[in-house]
Amino acid sequence: MSRVTVLGGCGVVGTVAVKTLLASGDFSEIIVGDINLEKANECVSELGDECLSSFRVDASIPGDIKEAIKGSDVVLNCCGPFYKLGPIVLKAVIDSKIDYVDVCDDYDATTKLLEMHGAAKKAGISALTGMGSSPGVANLLVKFCTDLMLDEVDSIDILHAHGGEPTEGAAVVAHRIHSMTSPIPMYLDGKFTTVDYFGESGKALEQDVEFHCVGTYRCYPYPHPETITLPKYIDCKRVTNLGCVIPPEYYRMIQDLARIGIVGEEPLKVGDQEVVPRDFAIAFIIKERERILKEANFGEQRGCLKITIKGIEDGEIRQYDFSMASIGQSMGEGTGIPAALGAILMERGKITEKGVLPPEGCVNPLDFLGLMQEHLKLDKMTGGESPLIIESIDKNGKVERLKM
Repeated sequence: MSRVTVLGGCGVVGTVAVKTLLASGDFSEIIVGDINLEKANECVSELGDECLSSFRVDASIPGDIKEAIKGSDVVLNCCGPFYKLGPIVLKAVIDSKIDYVDVCDDYDATTKLLEMHGAAKKAGISALTGMGSSPGVANLLVKFCTDLMLDEVDSIDILHAHGGEPTEGAAVVAHRIHSMTSPIPMYLDGKFTTVDYFGESGKALEQDVEFHCVGTYRCYPYPHPETITLPKYIDCKRVTNLGCVIPPEYYRMIQDLARIGIVGEEPLKVGDQEVVPRDFAIAFIIKERERILKEANFGEQRGCLKITIKGIEDGEIRQYDFSMASIGQSMGEGTGIPAALGAILMERGKITEKGVLPPEGCVNPLDFLGLMQEHLKLDKMTGGESPLIIESIDKNGKVERLKM
């Protein structure tokens, strides 16, 4: 008997993770934990498998978390925003001495989670943080390249664009606002530093990026944690993370609201009511999103994660571009599937390092890529072509497409 509890299990990401775990057959019990019990019950009913059950849990209350995860072999945390809930959940899991996986993509939350490394190691558990797309798949593709392809690494640039998902929840929008209004970590010239999204330091990193199957879009600094974890495991001079949400009209609306400051968390008195500016901004963004998508005639949801790694191979300059593109795949799938695969690897005993670690610190890329090939049916996701594209670019700019 093996049990996994998925916190936030009926959210956009959690639902995909639950379906992936169910399809794997690795767990005899899957607990869908969520603050919205009615929705969790609906999720369990729709999937209709006897190994599923639901549990109401408020991820801001340690006692609730401990009760929900009792008896579990692995906890998969999909509750956001992580800058608020991540440390609370992980502490409760460490106290309960249960192995753990999450999809945390907030750098400040990641810093706090990594500070619990000693406590997790003492408790004898493995805690894998940031096992989504970026971070997650991005980290493991970088490690795959730097371990097996390049002799020396100069720079790592992680780039992403996505949009058109059927829905976006409040936690997703809150994370986006948080990303624009916080200091953004980068690793430049061999040193850890931060840049300002709207300032000159942030503008200096902006670039137009061509994404396979998606198009060319302007990308901006993102505070994802790869820039603070990868340099600790890979000797290099630069690690950046840049991204955008498409269509650009939608992303610009969020930028404008963040730039003028209608995103504070201190309540304002409006007539006889108190209004939290950030709550208003999030509600307004979600309301306007559908209109913008229609006016842009956006069409099917799509996205691409692109990783550019430059270095030396056999004494010559070499660049490798890894692209994972998808048409019709939601952000929930791009994040929820890798998270579930992380939990499966944990259950199979493939992750043995104790403590709190990022993917590159405890996951064998070949183990993950093999499992991903098995579960994602890579040859069927983009009309017969694998979404994982690897290109080698030599010192003269000649491009060669490689096969795994």
